[in-house]
Amino acid sequence: MTIEWRYTVEENLGVLSVAGYLGPEAVHRFTGAVGWVLARGTSPVVVDLTELRSWSAEGQLAIVEAAHRLAAGGRSLELAAIPADGSLVPDGDCPPIPVHPDLATARAAHRAGDDGQAEGRHEWRTTGWPDGERPDNAS
Repeated sequence: MTIEWRYTVEENLGVLSVAGYLGPEAVHRFTGAVGWVLARGTSPVVVDLTELRSWSAEGQLAIVEAAHRLAAGGRSLELAAIPADGSLVPDGDCPPIPVHPDLATARAAHRAGDDGQAEGRHEWRTTGWPDGERPDNAS
């Protein structure tokens, strides 16, 4: 089982939404999504886990690695709506990873519009993203 992802660049925030199960088989795909994020923005990144069913220890380590990669690029990583079955426990040298109860709260922390319709918004996603729509720039 793998994940689907969508990355949206809003006015002053990037949102990487992840759906499915972030387990050992999905880590490579998540790592690729983080590479996509690194190449397409300069703002802080919220990883929205609203549609994530669950994550494994390997999936949690992939989140920690993403925080390191983003920090090396001068960007921060935050989480929104972590799965109810666990919490992220980063190692001691991990950059801080703020956790928000939901995406609306994360957006409010950055004063991004809750509707996500900011002017200049761009979006990329995998073809299997749950909403069923397929934009021209899907990967």
